[in-house]
Amino acid sequence: MRFVCDLIDGELSMLRRSRIDPPLPWAGTLHIGRDLGTDSLELLALATAFSEMLHLHRSGIEDYLLARLKIQDWAAIARQSLRQFSSELTFRTSGSAGSPKRCTHHTSTLWQEVFELAPLLAGRRRILSAVPSHHIYGFLFTVLLPQAPGLGNLEVLDLRGSSPARLAHELRDGDLVVAHPEFWSAALRLQPAIAHGVIGVTSSAPCPDELAHGLQATGLEKLLQVYGSSETGGVGWRASAASPYLRFPYWRRVDADAGVLERTLPGGECSRYAIQDELEWIDEYTFRPIGRIDQAVQVSGINVFPAQVAAVLRENPAVLDASVRLMRADEGSRLKAFIVPRTAHIDRDKLQTQLVAWAREHLDSPERPIAFSFGSQLPRQANGKLADWIIETAS
Repeated sequence: MRFVCDLIDGELSMLRRSRIDPPLPWAGTLHIGRDLGTDSLELLALATAFSEMLHLHRSGIEDYLLARLKIQDWAAIARQSLRQFSSELTFRTSGSAGSPKRCTHHTSTLWQEVFELAPLLAGRRRILSAVPSHHIYGFLFTVLLPQAPGLGNLEVLDLRGSSPARLAHELRDGDLVVAHPEFWSAALRLQPAIAHGVIGVTSSAPCPDELAHGLQATGLEKLLQVYGSSETGGVGWRASAASPYLRFPYWRRVDADAGVLERTLPGGECSRYAIQDELEWIDEYTFRPIGRIDQAVQVSGINVFPAQVAAVLRENPAVLDASVRLMRADEGSRLKAFIVPRTAHIDRDKLQTQLVAWAREHLDSPERPIAFSFGSQLPRQANGKLADWIIETAS
């Protein structure tokens, strides 16, 4: 049920570019059309996304989705379909580094990762989740992991409807908290006293070393950092910010190509995967990510790097943080920037004029953002990754 709600909420939020009312959690009796105000085109998009992820076409029951519109109906359809076909699942990337894309995984490879994670998390009694379960990270840790042999059928509690302050009084020995760096950062600002025997896990974005050290100072037994992507699943893990990542045993580097890893699949065959980061290998088994291989987008036929442009904007004394993206198709074909001013009550029109001049001085023409939006924090998705924004409605 939680998976169905997360997928619908995520898809509708992306379609509408806004939060959905009523907020999660939803009852099984909630009507997807009437209670969420979805129109026929949105319903079709939701049904398509749901069918795509679970491969409903393999069982031939995808047409039921548009006829039965309660959450509990879609959950029943999902269960029926998975009984007939469950060999593959398709996730989508968040789109934080470009347009979302489909990533199909054999279920056996997902379990392959879970079987490696389970021994690292022995003794867990509950899972508290701050991540959506329809993304691969949330699916692995909050859908499959609770069913892993040796862990028992773990209870999963959702943290997303409450403040990170809940950790101070909710956590108890044996808990596993599944979150992302943005959530952990908010929790650390509140300085919770974390109960003995609590393990945290973080993924979906890099976790700053100072954040990891700060969390362990609050009493967290360990913070398991998982490196991977929607395309690969988990590649490696570490339990200390001072240590490199230890690759999962079924991965190995391909010496001839720094941008490729090879995976031994459960059946014994091997498959190669392109990766987005450059990895510094300490030895055959351990590595450190040292930067993206290529984040270029094209503006007027010229490769530009939004991350580098954002770094230049951050050098302006009036800018606390910045995110830069290629405009959506309906917005234009140039770069846009979202700016967090260093001072909350700054004159934004004046700052925009200043930033236009700054960009003209420090950036080549294709690199210069031509639209600036402002806010108190960068737009992020529910999983903590940077999100897109609509120029006209940013605030």
